[in-house]
Amino acid sequence: MQTVRIDLVSDVACPWCAIGYCRLEQALETLKGEIEVELHWQPFELNRDMPPEGEPILEHLCRKYGKDAAAMEESQREIMKVAEELGLNFRGALERRANNTFAAHRVLAWAATQNQETPLQLALFEAYFGEAKNPADSEVLREKAVEVGLDGDTAEAIARSDQYTEEVRAAQQRFMDAGVNAVPGFILDGRYLIPGAQPAEVLVDALRQVAEENASR
Repeated sequence: MQTVRIDLVSDVACPWCAIGYCRLEQALETLKGEIEVELHWQPFELNRDMPPEGEPILEHLCRKYGKDAAAMEESQREIMKVAEELGLNFRGALERRANNTFAAHRVLAWAATQNQETPLQLALFEAYFGEAKNPADSEVLREKAVEVGLDGDTAEAIARSDQYTEEVRAAQQRFMDAGVNAVPGFILDGRYLIPGAQPAEVLVDALRQVAEENASR
């Protein structure tokens, strides 16, 4: 059976990243017994310059995209509907704030060393979109780390320090240099970039193509 590496460039503050991961899970269910995947989450900051207090999400998005509040709320509700159809909890999506997520990425880098990055990623999506919590708050990171079986003291200590800063910054730069300027971005075996939260069928076809290329080498 062929194994394909996927680098999933993502931010826990990105709704389409949560949706994209769910669609990847659907693709992998289709490919069960045919292709195995080695998944590595990679960091991206949507709001790199956001101050610690953040900003109400609709206010932030209106300013960012130049749309009025009614249009932006309708757009967000459409995203919420897509997410909820996939079984995601987006009930707090309209109440969330735009936050910088660097502390979350540093804790996630540590979680990866414990083979628990995917569970923590999903817990932080739930915290942000479902519960409207700040996913980079040290107490939230502690809470969600404990939920997925990680040590809460360590998670909180990392969030409050500068641990994993160099690793996260290096990964961010590496994938920006590779052409990722929006998320989600799926990079297959370091060769092919699939941008956006593509339908599961697109991911199935792409993974099969890469697996076939690998088999013919």
